[in-house]
Amino acid sequence: MPPSNRLFDDLARLMTDAAGAAQGVRREAETVVRAQAERLIRDLDVASREELDVLRDLVTTLRTQNDALTARVAALEAKAGPAAGVAGLSEGA
Repeated sequence: MPPSNRLFDDLARLMTDAAGAAQGVRREAETVVRAQAERLIRDLDVASREELDVLRDLVTTLRTQNDALTARVAALEAKAGPAAGVAGLSEGA
């Protein structure tokens, strides 16, 4: 029976080595793919996460200001009366 055990030991060692080699190839492939993807994104000049965060904050601020101005215009139009709003539109056109 000792030759059989040696055969199984050799087979187990071979499988372990093959699994280790496969993991190494997988890590190398991931590294290459990641590097290529980063290069492609850099070449496309895609905005970074930080730039998107700044733009989102700017849009939120502008939307708030726009809502405030819309409410202010509506209040001024209501104060001036309905005829003033129509006359103002025809003069500006």
